[in-house]
Amino acid sequence: QVQLVESGGGLVQAGGSLRLSCAASGRAFSTYCMGWFRQAPGKEREYVAAISQSGNRLYYADSVKGRFTISRDNAKNTVSLQMNSLKPEDAADYYCAAAPVIATATWAYDYWGQGTQVTVSS
Repeated sequence: QVQLVESGGGLVQAGGSLRLSCAASGRAFSTYCMGWFRQAPGKEREYVAAISQSGNRLYYADSVKGRFTISRDNAKNTVSLQMNSLKPEDAADYYCAAAPVIATATWAYDYWGQGTQVTVSS
């Protein structure tokens, strides 16, 4: 069992930055690939970024590539998402999730946090 708690969401102007964090507890964090997903009102949850167990492989959705950076600290059991140059279309609830392998599909992830809201004003 892995428990995930996101933090760092909030209101930001378009062009601004936010850093989301996800704290994990429970079973060995370093054995899981981690992902960030987001879900806007009325839309399906979509993949944003993923990172391998060691952190040496990073993957991004095309919509955030070059603006978002995923990272992890296995010593602190945390994964982060640095979001720069935010756009109104980035507004959503953001979720971190844990999976045994790198994946972009929601069904591949076994554990999910409760989410943190990001609002981007234009």
